[in-house]
Amino acid sequence: MSSVNRKLTNAVRRDRALLNDRLEKWNAWKKGKKVFLTIENTNSRETNKPFVRVPATDVWGKYMPYQMKTKSEDEL
Repeated sequence: MSSVNRKLTNAVRRDRALLNDRLEKWNAWKKGKKVFLTIENTNSRETNKPFVRVPATDVWGKYMPYQMKTKSEDEL
């Protein structure tokens, strides 16, 4: 049994902005965690499923941190 009122918890959860939710998912994706996104269904024949959950790696690709290329001594 939780000591926090359920209505209060739900109100706080609803007040979170969509941008905060996406930012948290993006940070988890950068850490290599398994993140799912809800997007519109691309299959127009499935009218009973307007939205589908897909892995973030399918939408955003695999996270690769930016690496600067270093010049070798031959290129100088």
